[in-house]
Amino acid sequence: MFGIYLKRELGRRKKAALVIALGLALGIALVITVSSVSAGMSKAQDKVLQSLYGLGTDMTVTKAQSAPTSGSSGGPSFKFDAKSSSSSKQSSDRVMTQGGQALKSSLVTKVADQKGVESAVGALSLNVTKVNGSFTQGKAQSSSGSSSGSSSGSGSGSGSSGTNGGGQGQPGGGTSTGQPQVQGGGANFNVNSYSVVGVDVAHQGLGPLASMKITSGKTFTSAQTSAKVALVSKSYAKEKKYKVGSTFKISGTKFTVIGIVTPDSSESTTDLFVPLKLAQTLGDAKNEVTTIYVKATDSKQISTVKKEIQSNISGTTVTTSADLASTVSGSLSTASSLATSVGKWLSIAVLAAAFLVAALLTSSAVSRRVREFGTLKALGWPSRNVTRQVVGESIVNGLVGGALGIALGVGAAYAVTAISPKLTAQLGSTGGGGGGMGGGPGGGGPGQQSTQNTLEIALTAPVSLTTIALAVGLAVTGGLIAGAMGGWRASRMRPADALRSVS
Repeated sequence: MFGIYLKRELGRRKKAALVIALGLALGIALVITVSSVSAGMSKAQDKVLQSLYGLGTDMTVTKAQSAPTSGSSGGPSFKFDAKSSSSSKQSSDRVMTQGGQALKSSLVTKVADQKGVESAVGALSLNVTKVNGSFTQGKAQSSSGSSSGSSSGSGSGSGSSGTNGGGQGQPGGGTSTGQPQVQGGGANFNVNSYSVVGVDVAHQGLGPLASMKITSGKTFTSAQTSAKVALVSKSYAKEKKYKVGSTFKISGTKFTVIGIVTPDSSESTTDLFVPLKLAQTLGDAKNEVTTIYVKATDSKQISTVKKEIQSNISGTTVTTSADLASTVSGSLSTASSLATSVGKWLSIAVLAAAFLVAALLTSSAVSRRVREFGTLKALGWPSRNVTRQVVGESIVNGLVGGALGIALGVGAAYAVTAISPKLTAQLGSTGGGGGGMGGGPGGGGPGQQSTQNTLEIALTAPVSLTTIALAVGLAVTGGLIAGAMGGWRASRMRPADALRSVS
């Protein structure tokens, strides 16, 4: 009886039921869309962080760079010797550690022994500046224009390219006849700078290589601790036309490319990966690392582990993924803030308005059914049956609205994923004067370089089962709220009201 009556009444009031259902559908669709986009924002931020500190890394331990001593510029310098030949090619590599002050390798074991730490591994970040080119000797000529010999026009080059030293000057600036003048000569040098990270080949599951995948060749083996082999990033390999089997030199040491790697997400700013021991030799940093990657036993206790390390190992900077996330800016950060703050409150406001409209429409519909409900009561229907009838109709309206809302929300989420708008993430520095998640694919990490790394992330809007369950719950809640208000009004009606409405 209840089902038949329910079906008949909903059929009679299709327009009113559809209006209520559409109102709920819009509110639920907005909630699904905002929730999905927020999940996509969180996923995008995770990709940014993984590209910096490696998959599975919870925190890093670094040490702030000490201030340069007086009289030392701290910048690279190169020395070249002029040869007797008229044109002499010169080449020099300057290898420097980057990413903060070096830490003793023994600290890796000390960090691993701290309470709450599952594992720890060290890495060494280097920057290699290669200068190569040639000097050309100048010719000494008398003022009359006749050649009187040659003079070495050599000098030192540091980061300059194509410098011509063809001066007409002479000692004392004199112009008297017979004084020789040096003409021609100069230097032409190219500068190439790239990043190198030394990794512990025995523990590649944590640290710089954790978020990288091999696209060609193979990765290091645990036995290659001192092997002169290297992994090259895909972008750098393309630039230098390297492939598996190619060779190159760093400070006279010849390396063989055994694999090409690419990050799981975003672009990497690390060009080369070599075994840690070789990196320490190249950087004159024996038994030293610049970054210690840490994995906690419990991800919920990361802040506690951070305090434990800081209290037991003085002078170090411990940076967690949460610390690094606070440095992410750009359109990704802006969109994330909008989705989590403005989007959340907008969803609540629209949903509350949808519930209120549904309740008012249901109550208004009840007031137009005075004769119907009054007659039912006169025939012996108790108030609870009338209330159950109104609530049942409202729940059905809510479920229909929920179905429409889920369809609209999922459609909007898939549209966002299909379009995949590009968002940028700028990675600034963390507090700590050179600390931060360094040494990973970010090439030293933010806070360790004066410039910011800018990554481009494609936004997606994944719809989870939890979001669908939330939508169903909201649909039922909206139906119950509307039904409760309408049922309360229907239960207060008296049979006499029906008699008064009879014309």
